[in-house]
Amino acid sequence: MNNPLWLMTSAFDHLQLPQIIEKAQQVGVQGLDLCVFRRDGTRADHVATHLDYEDFRPEEARKIIAQFNAANLKLSIGAFENLIGGDEAERVKNQNHLLKLIRIAHLLGGDANDVKVGTFVGYNHELGVQEGGFQRNLEEYQRVFAPIVQYAADMGVTILYENCPMEGWRSAGYTSTYNNLPGVLAARKLMYELIPSCSHGEIYDPSHDVWQGIDPTEVIKAMDISRLHRVHVKATRNLHNDTRNHWGAMYPMQSVDQALARKAGVPIPAHDWDRHNYEAMMPGFGGSDSMDWRAFVAELMARGFDGPFEMENEAALSKATSNDGAIMQGYKASLLFLAPMLWPLTDTGYQYNSAGVAPLKEPSTQNVPIVTMKELS
Repeated sequence: MNNPLWLMTSAFDHLQLPQIIEKAQQVGVQGLDLCVFRRDGTRADHVATHLDYEDFRPEEARKIIAQFNAANLKLSIGAFENLIGGDEAERVKNQNHLLKLIRIAHLLGGDANDVKVGTFVGYNHELGVQEGGFQRNLEEYQRVFAPIVQYAADMGVTILYENCPMEGWRSAGYTSTYNNLPGVLAARKLMYELIPSCSHGEIYDPSHDVWQGIDPTEVIKAMDISRLHRVHVKATRNLHNDTRNHWGAMYPMQSVDQALARKAGVPIPAHDWDRHNYEAMMPGFGGSDSMDWRAFVAELMARGFDGPFEMENEAALSKATSNDGAIMQGYKASLLFLAPMLWPLTDTGYQYNSAGVAPLKEPSTQNVPIVTMKELS
């Protein structure tokens, strides 16, 4: 029981990497999941760019490794976009960006340094509205990601899918809020059958299943634990309110004519993300959430999970305040909340045991060219 706690850097979108490393040391974490989104991307929510991805070279990799070793921190990288749907030109840019991140992870030591690459898959709604649309999306995933996963394998890198359905990714005028293929366990298991390589796996975020009425502990029991490399620390407080009474818990709130809704006394979405009845939280900060964290962590330990728990701060009472003090409090509260579940008891309380933890290895000095999807196909 000595899993490291990391933090994801999206909450510090206004800071540079050296400042974030200082924040990480103040919180007391053991690693960072660096967000490296496209600077010219179309997403505007929870994005940040904390590495220069355009001209990343071996000398920059050596500098990063030395910087993280000096701070006693580990790292991963990631960007989370739609890679199989949406505007075709943007889709290709997102695919090529993922290939850049795989190359960067390779230069940073890849799997030898546990430097993984986080990503979404996205969803193709043009295929999805057809009969058999989910199967068509699985096939599109296989077509797009088979060469990406093979490239990652060749580079000694593992890519990881996060399970957020991205429920506010499209206009509230659309009926469905399922916008990211690996948003349910069934999809992820099917994806691994379509591409059996061990060079892809998952980051599991239990908060996304909680608002869907799913017990994350049962998901852990049902998954292939060898595919699990990271766990996101983010909580959900399910809201039992008038909106749920009107629209139910199975379907998202729908956008209808405002005048009609007012006359009927029916709540409608205030914005694209106002579709389901929950509040994002950091565990242990600002009240109770709707999940049994003790049972969840116990099941992970029982199944031998020894990877990092990554704190992703999107909480209404923390990150959403845009107050640096509240952001830091959210991280610190969650660390103390999880410490008795993850770390051994010492004379000074529950502490991470860093004895025997090896520093990041010096990466290869050999450069590799940037590749594109066109070159892989």
